Amino acid sequence: MSEENKLRAILCPGCRKLISAHSEQCPYCGMKNPNLWGLAGLLNRLFGGHLSLIPIISTACVALYVVSLLLDPSAIFRASGILGILSPSGTALFKLGMTGAFALSEGRWWTLITAIYLHGGILHILFNVLWIRQLGPVVEDLYGLSRSFLIFTLAGVLGFLLSSLAGNAFTIGASGSIFGLLGALVYYGRKRGGTFGTALYRQVGQWAIVLFIFGFLFPGIDNFAHAGGFAGGYLAAAAFGFTELRSETRTHQIMALTTMGLTLLAFLLAWFG
Repeated sequence: MSEENKLRAILCPGCRKLISAHSEQCPYCGMKNPNLWGLAGLLNRLFGGHLSLIPIISTACVALYVVSLLLDPSAIFRASGILGILSPSGTALFKLGMTGAFALSEGRWWTLITAIYLHGGILHILFNVLWIRQLGPVVEDLYGLSRSFLIFTLAGVLGFLLSSLAGNAFTIGASGSIFGLLGALVYYGRKRGGTFGTALYRQVGQWAIVLFIFGFLFPGIDNFAHAGGFAGGYLAAAAFGFTELRSETRTHQIMALTTMGLTLLAFLLAWFG
């Protein structure tokens, strides 16, 4: 081992003090294996800087929307109504991981994740991407990168679960996850209180109510996914906490990294399954 490697230091995930990268136990707080088998540096690079997942999520949604159109271009010309403009075919969406009661009855559990990134028309994806880019940076600022991604994913999954239990055979879209972001912001506002917390709670609460009402005014809106997503985001935020209460831990980062890997695996299972 070189002298450089011997002297390499890291911040202990437990107490945030500088220690040797090869310490088996932190001399300050006693945390076992603070280097996490060499993963600490990778996690710091992924979650410790100023990286935002919002552009990545938005790009993934747009890219998969384009792919869904290219898989069956003839569907573009079979649009029905304004909400059906530039809609992918059901066959293409099923291939990419559309979820719902039917998919889950077939054992396709991975669609609970893949369907978050799929959309059924140009207005659908435009509306959702705009909300992701509006709410996502605020949630990242308040909860941190890894917790925000966990909230986004868990809210979407819970929303689709509730929708499927309600009998919706087919469903897609990031709106459940978006309502999860709203739920996380509502939790923050209520928990924090004060001038800022109260103002945020009122503003986001109004947005949530308007969007819930909007969902009942148009056909084809999955209101069960919205309700489940909001509840999932609120509960996840309560479980993880926000930055002012406690900093993100290495456990949060590992959970987020694992969720990213699971998301990639889900798309592989959707495509080859």
